[in-house]
Amino acid sequence: MASKTNKIFQDDLAKALVELGIITDEQLTSSLREQEIEGGSICDILLGKEMVTEEEMLSVFALSHNIVPIALNKIDIEKEVIELITEETALYYNAVPVGKTGRYLTMALADPLNVFAIDDLSLMTNTKIIPVVTLASDIKTVLDKHYHQSENFDEILANISDEDISDTIVKEDELNIDSMVDETAAAPVVKLVNVILTQAIEERASDIHIEPFDHKTVIRYRIDGVLYERPSPPPALYRSIVSRIKVISQLDISERRLPQDGRFRIRTKGREIDFRVSTLPTVHGEKVVMRVLDKSHQTGGIEKIGMEGLALQRFIKALNQPHGMIFVTGPTGSGKTTTLYACVRRLNKPDVNIVTVEDPVEYQFQGINQVQIKADIKLTFAAGLRSILRQDPDIVMVGEVRDFETADISVKAALTGHLVLTTLHTNDASSAFARIIDMGVEPYLVASAVNLIAAQRLARRLCNRCKEPVEINPETLERAQFTTLPDSKPTFYKPVGCRYCRQTGYSGRLALLEVLEVSEDIRKIILTNADTSHIKEQALKDGLQTLRQVGLARVAEGITSLEEILRVTKAD
Repeated sequence: MASKTNKIFQDDLAKALVELGIITDEQLTSSLREQEIEGGSICDILLGKEMVTEEEMLSVFALSHNIVPIALNKIDIEKEVIELITEETALYYNAVPVGKTGRYLTMALADPLNVFAIDDLSLMTNTKIIPVVTLASDIKTVLDKHYHQSENFDEILANISDEDISDTIVKEDELNIDSMVDETAAAPVVKLVNVILTQAIEERASDIHIEPFDHKTVIRYRIDGVLYERPSPPPALYRSIVSRIKVISQLDISERRLPQDGRFRIRTKGREIDFRVSTLPTVHGEKVVMRVLDKSHQTGGIEKIGMEGLALQRFIKALNQPHGMIFVTGPTGSGKTTTLYACVRRLNKPDVNIVTVEDPVEYQFQGINQVQIKADIKLTFAAGLRSILRQDPDIVMVGEVRDFETADISVKAALTGHLVLTTLHTNDASSAFARIIDMGVEPYLVASAVNLIAAQRLARRLCNRCKEPVEINPETLERAQFTTLPDSKPTFYKPVGCRYCRQTGYSGRLALLEVLEVSEDIRKIILTNADTSHIKEQALKDGLQTLRQVGLARVAEGITSLEEILRVTKAD
């Protein structure tokens, strides 16, 4: 019965999307045809094809059915209210109580037309339910936050006794493997490592650093590109913590003199999260860095990365080309791989063969053949790429062009009918041509093969809950190269800090992309071996927006702060 109600809900919503012009009749028809073949819900298909967003679905449904929409991330729900139903019930009905007045209980549901759910919830709570509609993802976030609060460092450290520490001390010269494995299974060590991992996930950290010093062990999380220190565990537990991480990463716990790389996966709050582990011997012991690979934080499509207007049109045009090269450039940690993944997800269709060669493979995707580089057995980028081209690929993604051989094979692949996507380390888009030519690739090959180059940086987003307007004097704006229309007076904002953004003033990041389309004029300049300044001059004539210009546009939109853009971009 519930599934029948859900079917009505889905059909009504799809029709309303067409009536309001958000999707076309053709898009709905093709999605219904896919539903007949593949099964599933029409809404999931529309979302999967990125024809519509969850927010648009929510707004349209609320409007067409005269039901109040609610944003759960903007309200605080009292503990006694949310606990009126169990977690299992909330997950089963995709519902969460948000407020109670007398016998009336306001219930946020992802499917407010499910009368059977409303009747059941009314009986369970002995109240009259007032249904409102919200996003299913917001319901999950609220439930995760309420029911899965992990212990924090302070609580764990306060509960570790001197006896616990003495039981887990690893001697400097201890090489008894059985003894070391037993030590890693000690209760305080296991609990502390679990807290380090789960708290990093909750705080949206991209990396975890565990660093030994003379009399202190430092734990730091990289959040939105900036490192923040966390409470330090007792130094006596340091070796046991490192050994515990090595055990779950399947590394050699007896080897402390050489760097090691490993990987492990944990399941928390209903999702699987990978950790990539790297150990490095230092004078005070092994430093451990863990990269947190959470698929749920991956951007859905290139439209959501941060491009808009002409830049987005040019990027999509390049992706739709049957062959050629697309470079994404920038420093380490600027989101290049994430952008490439968004591109291959967009291009991933049953009628194309996509093969990637990466070091390392960060995220795994259905329908895409991914090759992991293994230098110790001579499976390099060049060797992998050479083999990939014998696998009848349509689209090839190369993790990074590092040398002449990889660059040469990639360029020639682009010229022989393949679409090649790859990354490069340069400061801006214009410099990429000189970098490829410096590797030894002939200018005429570069001019013919490269279709587009995008330089990328990541900037922190202002926290929408606490950001405040700020006046910026004209001299500062002028030094920052900020220009705007005479009649346009944008409102600038500054970071403040609140409990939701952990007093940083920022929450999340956005990509800034400088998109350079290789026009015929630019091809001619490359053939003459002209320097980077000539290429950039022509690109600006063709409508290029530099990284600084893109960043200042986001400042004018109130998305980020001026100081953040000055931090991550250089002056033109």
